[in-house]
Amino acid sequence: MSRALQQKIHIGCRELGLDGDARRALQLVVTGKKSMKDISDADLFKVLKRLKADGFKTSSKGKKKHKPAPRPDLRLVHVVWTKLGDAGELRDPSRAGLNKFIRDQFGNAWGSVPADIDMLRNHKQINAVIQALKAWGARAGIGFDWAEHRK
Repeated sequence: MSRALQQKIHIGCRELGLDGDARRALQLVVTGKKSMKDISDADLFKVLKRLKADGFKTSSKGKKKHKPAPRPDLRLVHVVWTKLGDAGELRDPSRAGLNKFIRDQFGNAWGSVPADIDMLRNHKQINAVIQALKAWGARAGIGFDWAEHRK
């Protein structure tokens, strides 16, 4: 994933008129690191988020869009995962990272894990994922303001 994120950052900088020195200065401000090879995926996401805040528009061309999860409890899993990613707690804040987390955490206990989180139907399993993610957030000192996610 790193190479794709690095390419997006380079494209964003080019579109915003930032040269290499300006990009490195931005990276230093956002992540504390000047070189892209020293930056984690989570930090690369932070740099990309900053570029978007500065006006960079990413193209959705070729980007696979997922429908919203079919159940509210599954949507909550996605919200908590996103919150952990925004806080920089995740190495891979993508959907694939979430699915890997579930396989690693629950694969042995459950015997089998669906290929994608949105395929889960057992409410006890979904609740176990939610509780594990919330506990992670609590250990990281992340406050979950549920009111901002209600629609």
